[in-house]
Amino acid sequence: MSVQSFNGRNIVPIKSSELIEKITDLKADGYRLVQACCTKVPAGFEILYSLDKDNNLLNLKLTIPEEEEIMSVTGIYWAAFIYENEMQDLFGVKIKHMALNYGGHFFKVSEPTPWNPKN
Repeated sequence: MSVQSFNGRNIVPIKSSELIEKITDLKADGYRLVQACCTKVPAGFEILYSLDKDNNLLNLKLTIPEEEEIMSVTGIYWAAFIYENEMQDLFGVKIKHMALNYGGHFFKVSEPTPWNPKN
């Protein structure tokens, strides 16, 4: 696994097709899910899944085009439904097989995908 370190933060760039395998392996190795977040970038979306083991933070970074659909990690870390619904509602990220999908109604917003308004 290729790891980039920035000020003590380990960032591992991965492809969306590798997400489930990497998350599964990290959970089996004792990592806990800390957070997942998204930001809009020119190429589409940049998504970080942050995991921790023994106070060592590891970030899996995906960059995907807006039209790409990614797999949910809620089958591995159920609590990820909060982060994934947030990414879906606020940015318009397409996520398959969420264990708990609010279908765009997790947040009450005045416009769809307010942090990606052209969507």
